[in-house]
Amino acid sequence: MHHEFLLEIGTEEIPASYIEPALNYLKEGMRKKLLELGLPFGALHTAATPRRLTLVVSDLAGRQEDQRLEVMGPPKQAGFDADHKPTKAALGFARSKGATVEDIQVVSTAKGDYLMVVQEIKGQETALLLQQFLPELILAIPFAKSMRWADKNTHFARPLQWLVALLGGQTVPFAIDDLQSGNTTRGHRFMCPEVRQVTDFRQYEETLLAMEVLVDIQKRRDLIASQVTEAASAMGGQVVLDLDLLDTITHLVESSHALCGSFDRKFLELPTEVLTTSMRVNQKYFTVADPEGTLLPSFVAVNNTRVKDEAISREGHQRVLRARLEDGLFFYNEDRKRPLAAYKTALAGVVFQAQLGTMTAKNERLTCLAQDLAQTLEPDLVATTKRAAELCKADLVTDMVGEFPSLQGVMGKYYALHDGENPEVAAAILDHYKPLRSGSPLPDSRAGALVGMADRIDTLAGCFAIGKIPTGATDPYGLRRHALALIHIISARGWHLSLRAIFSKALTLYGAQITTDKEETLAALLSFIKGRYSNDLFAGGNSSEAVEAATAVLFDDIADCNQRVAALSAIAHHETFTLLAGAFKRVTNIIKDHDNSEVAPALLCEEAEQRLFSIFVQVRDQCQPLLDKREYGAALQAMLLMKEPVDRFFEEVMVMAEDEAVRQNRLSLLTAIAHLFLQIGDFAKMYTLKG
Repeated sequence: MHHEFLLEIGTEEIPASYIEPALNYLKEGMRKKLLELGLPFGALHTAATPRRLTLVVSDLAGRQEDQRLEVMGPPKQAGFDADHKPTKAALGFARSKGATVEDIQVVSTAKGDYLMVVQEIKGQETALLLQQFLPELILAIPFAKSMRWADKNTHFARPLQWLVALLGGQTVPFAIDDLQSGNTTRGHRFMCPEVRQVTDFRQYEETLLAMEVLVDIQKRRDLIASQVTEAASAMGGQVVLDLDLLDTITHLVESSHALCGSFDRKFLELPTEVLTTSMRVNQKYFTVADPEGTLLPSFVAVNNTRVKDEAISREGHQRVLRARLEDGLFFYNEDRKRPLAAYKTALAGVVFQAQLGTMTAKNERLTCLAQDLAQTLEPDLVATTKRAAELCKADLVTDMVGEFPSLQGVMGKYYALHDGENPEVAAAILDHYKPLRSGSPLPDSRAGALVGMADRIDTLAGCFAIGKIPTGATDPYGLRRHALALIHIISARGWHLSLRAIFSKALTLYGAQITTDKEETLAALLSFIKGRYSNDLFAGGNSSEAVEAATAVLFDDIADCNQRVAALSAIAHHETFTLLAGAFKRVTNIIKDHDNSEVAPALLCEEAEQRLFSIFVQVRDQCQPLLDKREYGAALQAMLLMKEPVDRFFEEVMVMAEDEAVRQNRLSLLTAIAHLFLQIGDFAKMYTLKG
């Protein structure tokens, strides 16, 4: 028989950002546990509000199935002596399985006769199993921060208040500290603080709805979106539906009630980002715009309770927001009394990293790196890039960024424009922080991309040099994110840059601050970035064979590596190339560490090797200009001509000839062929992986 299982963990209000990760863990933890216990089940579904985490398991078996296990023991000759009496081995085997000697059977196998015991294991009731593991599952839910309350030793995001656990409508009894599970839930804290009995999830949802709680997350989200849209429309505008804010508010309320308010038009002189951030971060308000997208002096707030007098509630929201915006306007006006460049001196009081010095030192290093990058990649942007780099961190010590750290770069852009800086410089100050996270937009401007690269290169070099290298899930300085951002910027721009050269320069700029071996640090850095690069391409659906083949021979220029991966991927399924890859593997196995000596045509005594050399010279002369121009696809097509003569060479020629000179000459020919191929990739990797 199968039943529905309902679990509700009732708490004090849990922070919004904790809820989704907690539900995911609860759902997957339950799935793994049921599979481990051999309990068949149907779908798993979650629901939540700030005061409850809910899990539903449909079609959960009422008990485990009985099992019949045939357990093999020692060989028959070890289990019985010459008189057919059981030995200590047989007695120990039976005892370890909870059986007697009489239960032992002798079975024939391919390896001979062995002792066997049949165990009949009776399945346990699901309710009993749930009772045993639910406390551990609940308390194992991870949170960014947990708390302990009263005299309890239990840790959870917020104090536990009630527990509901129902299997087929019957309570599953268990306890966490002195809190016992039951069959009663609680309604909205303010509008319906009642306790009511529940039997299943459908009735649970209906009961909570009657108690002013909409427990389904998606339904609550959709309702909030509808309410704020309607409220903004009533004010003659349209809501700016920030999806992240919508998710946050969904997890802040159990019952949503939207209302629109307004603020003084003078605050519209603030940059849009300041208004939006102030309302979103501090007050959790939605902004309102006209059809052209221009912000209006209005906002939409979402209350957790229904109010009797909307005018009073609106005035309360407006009063709080007014104070916030007054602060913002004050900061904005005060910050602009000094040019952005004047704030640079204060960076000396901001620590970049305890072992790596201040933001002033970092700013000087990244300015030098950005200038070098511009000279190499975009010579026409040297002056713009240098100026943007000089100013890119100055806004960190402004009052506005001190109040709203997420506006770093944004305020730098506005203050630079106010000072009359080149608009390209201002744009680069904002752009250098992009991408903010994986999947976020890349820098729009070339100068911003260059400064952003310099910033990340400096951080990666410094952290690796002092041993702050990511391990497992630990990455306190976000180095994986920085490496991916660097890879994506370079790939998007198609810039050809030597990673070894630029990271060598970055390490040199740290001077005496770094005492580790430079070459070891460089090797670790390049290996780390190569790992990020390969994983990123794999995740993006690129051929793993092509990626491994390209990165195995050279990883220094990301754009070049991208081109080689693309060329190898395009030709990977060409039958001739697959066979050529197999031939290349034979070549590399034979030459091993042979020196790349010149081939002596006079020593090529057999027709097959003469033909191979002739075609090799033809292909080499055709390929080398293509390789120099990075036209790898065309070069690979030319290399396909090598397949037939290489095969014939191995069929008709003995490479390891007795004559030393002939043998070395043949190895030199194969080595020359291998070195030509290795300018694109290690074809053997593709052959091996195709297997």
